[in-house]
Amino acid sequence: ARLTRYEQLMDEQKDLRPDTIDLVIPPGQRLGNKVLELKKVSKSYGSQVLFRDFSLSLPQAALVGVIGPNGAGKTTLMRMIAKLDEPDSGVIDVGPTVEICYVDQRRMELSGERTVFEEISDGLEFLPFGTGEIQSRAYVSRFAFKGADQEKKVGQLSGGQRNRVQLAKMLRLGGNLIILDEPTNDLDLPTIRVLEEAIEHYPGCMFVVSHDRFFLDRICTHILAFEGDGRVEFFHGNYSEYAEWLAERREAAGLGRESQAGKYRKLTL
Repeated sequence: ARLTRYEQLMDEQKDLRPDTIDLVIPPGQRLGNKVLELKKVSKSYGSQVLFRDFSLSLPQAALVGVIGPNGAGKTTLMRMIAKLDEPDSGVIDVGPTVEICYVDQRRMELSGERTVFEEISDGLEFLPFGTGEIQSRAYVSRFAFKGADQEKKVGQLSGGQRNRVQLAKMLRLGGNLIILDEPTNDLDLPTIRVLEEAIEHYPGCMFVVSHDRFFLDRICTHILAFEGDGRVEFFHGNYSEYAEWLAERREAAGLGRESQAGKYRKLTL
């Protein structure tokens, strides 16, 4: 259903105004038929196999939740897609119209000496917004930085505040394939809801690495599950549907219905 709405979502972005939605993720240019193809991609570190012979063809407008235990290779694969790392073997083929925006969970691109306003806006009075512009301070305020908070030094912020600065800084650049690595870490509930709404109105493709099953249930059209022992599954559906499918798979294999999907780490709101 989301794929059939792709053209409509792109058209909606053309007419967005600053008062129509709390947060808008600029979509970048229109995606072509080819978005992303992985062909027999493998990666290991010593004797640890992260994934082997993994293939994937990403459809337009797919919102993919990436799940699995810590150290399974989720971030490694995202870095490969963003051309920040290389596979041991296989091919990662990015479509000619794709613009990748990678929001790293480590937040290493922030300058602690700049103010919140300077870090997000680069000191510009106006920023691109849809086909028009938005006043920079109004854009920054959408991430819950109002008044004097915009003049705080980034180095003095809490982890959750730095997360919001990183999201604001990176998402304003736009792109039609966005990778969010643990975007909800330390975010308060209102900010998570605003982010959910923005993702739902975003017409491009997105990978979201997260342990928050409720967040993934609300936004995802697909699940990319790192199941261990080098096995990765690409599932059409949200987290709950994947967990049920995995439980049925285990039962059919005589392993019982206990799902490994929920054992990687406690999933929280």
